[in-house]
Amino acid sequence: MSKLKRSLTSPSTGLRAEAVRTRVGRLPDAPPIRLFLVDDHPVVREGLRSFLGADSRFKIVGEAVSGEEALSLVLRARPHLVLMDINLPGMSGLEALQHIRAANPKQLVILMTAFGTAQTAIEAMKYGAFDYIMKPFDPAKVLALAENALKAHADMRSAGDYKPSINADDYREGIVGASPVMQEVFKVIGQVTASDVTVMITGESGTGKELVARSIWKHSHRAKGNFIAVNCAAIPDNLIESELFGHEKGSFTGATNQRIGKFELCDRGTIFLDEIGDMALATQTKILRVLQQGEIQRVGGTDTIKVDVRILAATNKDLESMVKTKTFREDLYYRLNVVRIKMPPLRDRREDITLLVDHFLGSYAKQASKPVKTLSTACMEDLLNHEWPGNVRELSNVLERAVVLNASTLIKTEDLPAHLLRQ
Repeated sequence: MSKLKRSLTSPSTGLRAEAVRTRVGRLPDAPPIRLFLVDDHPVVREGLRSFLGADSRFKIVGEAVSGEEALSLVLRARPHLVLMDINLPGMSGLEALQHIRAANPKQLVILMTAFGTAQTAIEAMKYGAFDYIMKPFDPAKVLALAENALKAHADMRSAGDYKPSINADDYREGIVGASPVMQEVFKVIGQVTASDVTVMITGESGTGKELVARSIWKHSHRAKGNFIAVNCAAIPDNLIESELFGHEKGSFTGATNQRIGKFELCDRGTIFLDEIGDMALATQTKILRVLQQGEIQRVGGTDTIKVDVRILAATNKDLESMVKTKTFREDLYYRLNVVRIKMPPLRDRREDITLLVDHFLGSYAKQASKPVKTLSTACMEDLLNHEWPGNVRELSNVLERAVVLNASTLIKTEDLPAHLLRQ
């Protein structure tokens, strides 16, 4: 077991300028992990080669400076793990990842980038990256990922397969964030797009749960089908079944015509059940039937209708407590909660506020056909210090108001709502 200590001063290397001492556990009788490095910056490759190659459990078997070169050399070198930059000259790391995985579906690839975005992270995991790391990174982080890959390689040797780990980051589809907690959100989005697994999205109101659902749909194989969002809290209990499943003519007072419900309209698509914690128990039973049997009945009808729909759900309530009090079906809870994505409140990712401000100012200026506005230093401090009980939605509304009402190109503290001003 080796002790590694490395200090690099240039941020362009992707390695933090700090001394790192790390121990990596050894798997008994495991052969060295064969590593292949792909980066167009010699200093990055030198740094990786220095501290990874110094450990007897890792062996550098090749290097490349472009995606095209990596394709030809990786297939010959047969590494266990490829460490590859995304931003390469010519073919990008994402393109190279797809080609490498097509040629060898079991090839482990960790992608590296200094310019992470939500879209990049989602695509990295969607196309089968084992993991994803942002530059600048420290040797301890790289070694930890390499150790995870070593364990995955050992699992592959014993079980013949592996499951990609979770890792990623970026913004798109209206989701903005570079904080570590949002990077984890993007990683999970990327992983669930390749299947029809049900996903439960939790978090306070205004955190962006519907944006996550739309991103999952848009990156999935169901993207050509419909996406329909249903706010379960906004529809009365006596109408929600008709809304979801449709009804036959004459099935109740006012049903003068047959109605096609949201599930039929979403056949081969995705339905998003927002605020599902507000759904009545009787309707929950029918949602469970869709999940278990893939079929519905219109209100007042007798025919069984098959539907092929992916269900995504969201709530700001504590469903576990509701299960205990029998106000939410336990069997439905476990059916919906196969994968959970927890959206953090804005106060827990304040480092994203500047990115969000830039995003909203540009968006609302374009909508209003006005020049892009900037914030005074004091104004930005107010935004950074506010608790944001309404989360991203509240920030969005504040900035939209400021863009529309302010004739100047500079937004000042006095342009903000009174409740945001510093005490």
